Amino acid sequence: MSGVEIAAAVAAALIAAGALARRRALGRGRVFAALAAAAALAVYASGVLGGLPDAETVIEDLGAALGEWTYLLVGAMAFLETGAFVGLVAPGETTVILGGVVAGQGEISLLPLIGLIWVCGVLGDSTSFFIGRRLGRGFLLRHGPRFKITEERLEQVERYFQRHGGKTILIGRFIGLVRALAPFVAGSSRMRYGAFLPYSVIGTGLWGSTFAVLGYVFWRSFDRVANIAGKATLAFGLTVGLVALAVFAYRRLRTPEGRAAAAVWLERQAERPLLRPLARALRPLYGKLVVPAARIAAPPVRFTLDRLTPGGLGIEFTTAVAIAGAGLFGFVLLATTVDDGGRMVAGDRVGLDLADDLRTGGAVDVARVVTGLGRLYVVGALVLMAAVLLAWRRRPADMAVLVAGLVLVAVGIHAAKAGIDRPRPDGPLVDAEGSSYPSGHAAYSTVYVAVAIAARRALPNVASRAALVFACLWLGAAIGLTRVYLRVHFWSDVVGGWALGLGVFGACGAIALAVSHMRQNRRRSG
Repeated sequence: MSGVEIAAAVAAALIAAGALARRRALGRGRVFAALAAAAALAVYASGVLGGLPDAETVIEDLGAALGEWTYLLVGAMAFLETGAFVGLVAPGETTVILGGVVAGQGEISLLPLIGLIWVCGVLGDSTSFFIGRRLGRGFLLRHGPRFKITEERLEQVERYFQRHGGKTILIGRFIGLVRALAPFVAGSSRMRYGAFLPYSVIGTGLWGSTFAVLGYVFWRSFDRVANIAGKATLAFGLTVGLVALAVFAYRRLRTPEGRAAAAVWLERQAERPLLRPLARALRPLYGKLVVPAARIAAPPVRFTLDRLTPGGLGIEFTTAVAIAGAGLFGFVLLATTVDDGGRMVAGDRVGLDLADDLRTGGAVDVARVVTGLGRLYVVGALVLMAAVLLAWRRRPADMAVLVAGLVLVAVGIHAAKAGIDRPRPDGPLVDAEGSSYPSGHAAYSTVYVAVAIAARRALPNVASRAALVFACLWLGAAIGLTRVYLRVHFWSDVVGGWALGLGVFGACGAIALAVSHMRQNRRRSG
């Protein structure tokens, strides 16, 4: 029996004895937790864990046994972690790393795994959000007092989520306890789903990609990677907590009233018997070192933050980043899938069969007219007119997004077609040349959505703006679907085209927003 095991046995005995001796004062819940901790230490001290098989061997055997069922396991855990609060008892990154390890063994593919984790994570977050929305404040007020959640504290949480809910969803995705509870609290705190979803999309995408790639790259050292990931998650959580504490202290101390209140609180704490010697030693250091250093550092720090932080980018920027990330990832995922010998993706055969069943002479004539709206010269003329109008209205950022977006989409289409020689479906009803992936018409159809978003400010109210955007979304969908209906493209070609267009325009929009806000900050500081 090693020294560590002896220490664990002694600690288990002390914890169990202390919990039982003070069971009335501690309460049933705390006693149960203490006994569980004591039992865990006792199991470790017994040495039975040392006889377990090597982690690498277990993972290799598990990967070979599961095979493609690993997708189901990892996807289910990514959903259940927030959708069913499983993350409170089991860290989800371990399962995601496991999926990456199995992908590293060659049993499954990495990109589809990341896509599955991404989708399931967003669905889990959304489920937890709507559970919180459905149960609402009444549920928290009824059961909150058990956890010292009063109505006053709940109002504080609601105000916090109104100001910082998005950042909490995004950053909290990498902090276990926050990840499991934040979507539920966001829903019960009346946060808008439209403001919640973009942060969830970005957070789950970064989280799933990070840990899946870790497992994929270091698949031969699963136990070491899982241990490092756990420590990194803990360190990240502590860092975020320290940063939040520093920001809170800065905001409280920047006013004379806040500094006076803090001084009173510190003086009161310094009078405590245990802290009195420490206070005597630190008080001269605070006055002679901390205060002068803070006065010297405050101006350059504020100057730097004003230039590094692109203003109040808000939900528009976050939504653009989410669309860009999801769109470009979907385009690359489908590209790597169809490039594997030109094989068909799930839904391709079903789409063609359904189109054959619904085909009539009149519908084909209509489809030919609608599909023509996705030609490059048509959307190019639309962008040209919109650019002239935006230049006249002095909106150079929106004009740049449309022009640059169309150029990049065209480049992306031609580059992908040149690199992926995928044959088209048999029996096309209109003339088509070149590779099948991606659908250029579907990609160009996203221009209508981009133009609608740029032109929405010219409309008088929210309803008319929403109607314009939704009308252009339906038009883009119709253009893409006609490509399948006319047997010019597979369904996956159309989805890949939509993903490319949305990803490019989302990225251009995010860059334009960041640059505009940085210029505004520069003008204010200048």
